[in-house]
Amino acid sequence: MNSAFVFLKPHAVTETTIPFVKEELTKHGINILTEGDLTSDVIDKKKLIDQHYYAIASKATILKPNELNVPKDKFKEQFGLEWDEALSQGVVYNAMDACSHLGVDAEKLSEIWGKAKKDGQLVKFGGGFYCGKVTMEGKDPIYVFNGFFMSMRAAFTAPNKRIHYFSVEFDEGKLSWEDFRGKVLGPTDPATAPADSLRGQIMAKWKDFGLASEPNVGDNGVHASASPFEGLAERMNWLEAPCDQDPYGKKLIESGIDQDTIKAWSVDPQVNIEGGSKGSLFDQLEDMNSTPCLEKALALKKLN
Repeated sequence: MNSAFVFLKPHAVTETTIPFVKEELTKHGINILTEGDLTSDVIDKKKLIDQHYYAIASKATILKPNELNVPKDKFKEQFGLEWDEALSQGVVYNAMDACSHLGVDAEKLSEIWGKAKKDGQLVKFGGGFYCGKVTMEGKDPIYVFNGFFMSMRAAFTAPNKRIHYFSVEFDEGKLSWEDFRGKVLGPTDPATAPADSLRGQIMAKWKDFGLASEPNVGDNGVHASASPFEGLAERMNWLEAPCDQDPYGKKLIESGIDQDTIKAWSVDPQVNIEGGSKGSLFDQLEDMNSTPCLEKALALKKLN
């Protein structure tokens, strides 16, 4: 049995979209186990969206600059300043602390981050890992990590926002994970989604559904787990479900994947993969049904 976590994104939560999504899921033989709302104040306080986008958010809101593995040579090459010197001068900030230091909100930080990008003052250290030298009138220049994330975060944490979630399961013999994401949900860009998919229909009827603006790649209506393992990770995060009490978590544990590994893997780390290279844990398990996903997870455990 496949189990996933689905939620309507804040921009798409209305009194008409909630029953619509529920009906569409049920129509495809997807059983809704639980559903409910999580409000922006809870999402903000518990840093749920930060955990959800951990690879990006860890550099923007969770970790301090001195806790990051910054490639010193790349920092020096881009900015002409030694990384250790920048730290000692106190001129490096994660995105959240940069907002406080500069006295700006997420939108303003996004604006000055965009200017830094345009001026060639950004450097990429790795996937979802950026640093920018940002300048604002009346302030000395500072170095900021993942400044773009705060506007992404604000979509979930601004006052009076909420998500509406569905914890679901479906028979992998009747509906594959690939079809669940590709046909039921639709691709990331709603403009290219099948007309009868959730994202396709929300795109076509966004005015009828009472949305404030047309969906796009970022605000594409609805999110769903990319694999059974990601579904477990999302239930552990959003619903605070203990992995040893979750049905899929139990299967992983019984098969030999310990809870510490599950917890470490829940934030999509880079892991050893076949061929001797490294890659995203989530990418290795994407679009797999419950059984092959478990088998692949066991293979990865042996490599790591």
